[in-house]
Amino acid sequence: MSKLLEAEDATALVADGMTLAVDGFVGAATPEELLRALEARFLDSGAPRDLTVIAATGQGDAQGRGLDRLAHAGLIRRLITSYLNLNRVLQKRLIDDEFEGYLLPLGVIVQLYREIAAGRPGLITHIGLNTFVDPRQEGGRVNARTVDDLVEVVTLAGQEWLFYPSMKLDIGFLRGTTADQDGNITMEREIATFQGPSFAQAVRNAGGTVIAQVERVVERGTLNPREVVIPGHLIDHVVQGAAENHQQTFASAYNPLFSGEARAEIGDIAPVPLDTRKLIGRRAAMELQRGDVVNLGVGIAGYVATVAREEECGDAFTLTVESGATGGYPAYNLDFGASINAGSVIDHTYQFDFYDGGGLDITIVGLAQMDAAGNVNVSKLAHRIPGVGGFFNVTQGAERVVFCGLFTAGDQEITVTPEGLRIDRDGAVVKFVDQVEQVTFNAQQALAKGQRVTAMTERGVFEITDEGPVLTEIAPGVDLERDIIARMGFRPAVSPALAAMPAEIFRPGRFDLARYLNR
Repeated sequence: MSKLLEAEDATALVADGMTLAVDGFVGAATPEELLRALEARFLDSGAPRDLTVIAATGQGDAQGRGLDRLAHAGLIRRLITSYLNLNRVLQKRLIDDEFEGYLLPLGVIVQLYREIAAGRPGLITHIGLNTFVDPRQEGGRVNARTVDDLVEVVTLAGQEWLFYPSMKLDIGFLRGTTADQDGNITMEREIATFQGPSFAQAVRNAGGTVIAQVERVVERGTLNPREVVIPGHLIDHVVQGAAENHQQTFASAYNPLFSGEARAEIGDIAPVPLDTRKLIGRRAAMELQRGDVVNLGVGIAGYVATVAREEECGDAFTLTVESGATGGYPAYNLDFGASINAGSVIDHTYQFDFYDGGGLDITIVGLAQMDAAGNVNVSKLAHRIPGVGGFFNVTQGAERVVFCGLFTAGDQEITVTPEGLRIDRDGAVVKFVDQVEQVTFNAQQALAKGQRVTAMTERGVFEITDEGPVLTEIAPGVDLERDIIARMGFRPAVSPALAAMPAEIFRPGRFDLARYLNR
């Protein structure tokens, strides 16, 4: 098979100064065999150097796998990605100004591959306007070393848009499940197909080389052509990955529930203990309405899927995830992107088209900071650069936006009891601040578009208005002045109709979510 190479030989094609595109999604579909080989080559020879690396998300596990393998000094000159929360080494090097870095929306990057493939000049979209990606703010630049503008503001038909220019791609690393001798790639054991065709087309049409890591290689003519995700003429070389470098996700070697090979009996899955995170997930789930099309973000927002499953309400609405899964119950943590019992899985480029065009009824996402104007930051903190992933796309396109997060951060002892919340030790880090460190969500822009915005914490619920956050609900057992207002960087408005958070969500067992869905 002329296309089959060892990983060491394939990565030898990466030369100094090239632009390397790496496909994958958080902990899934990561071409770990190729990344390991490239790292080993650099440590042995000092080459390649000064790469520009573009990755839709920073694939990683917070333990050194994924893109963190490329974090050695001198290997990267510039990094373009959307999400870095699981790449602790890359984050530190960016904070220390060791190389250039840009954070762009996940949907923008995957859609940009399609524009590059088609030979178009770039992507024009509303996603990112009036946030830190807007060049009138920070232009997506991560540190002081990063000075070039990659994003432009343009006006078309009297309306402002952001323009993300196309770029040259020299090498592309992607991953599939099976390759035949012609290089045709299927993805039957992956959690999704991601943007595989657009990615491969973009690299090839830009004059680059496409290298695919696969789990197995089969004879020519044995693959069902309808199951081929990436045609062989787009693939230059195939590398067969070792099992330990080809896990389905960084948390699961292989789970047939994630590939759709098997379906789960939901009643057989044990309930998750009731803690503050699940409590927030319960309250956020009450914002759902029957028939909603929903997106869930990472972190605490993922507990909404857990709650829906335990309450056996999954059929009342449609849960979606950026990776392309629709229906079923999204997974979380290092399995994020996978769904159990999904109804369909589409290329996530199309998923983002749907999100950007306003297809979502509601999105439920994380919350790192909120300020007195209701702006939200999830992308950059004092000593961390989590990034944004698909946050821009879902929050700028959904009719209703629900932010979920613990009220404070840091070590804390907060217990959910049937009578309410008991705070024995509060977190030392204030998350409701006078002004966020970076604008990832512009509240005034959202309100001007008619979006309804709320914030859920374990001790209170806030409605975001033109005047900023208004406290509308408080948890039983919580003192308004001591536990809320004194723990904020600004004094919020308090609704005259301040109510207690629903008592039933503090009690073990089901709380009958179904009766809240018909509002």
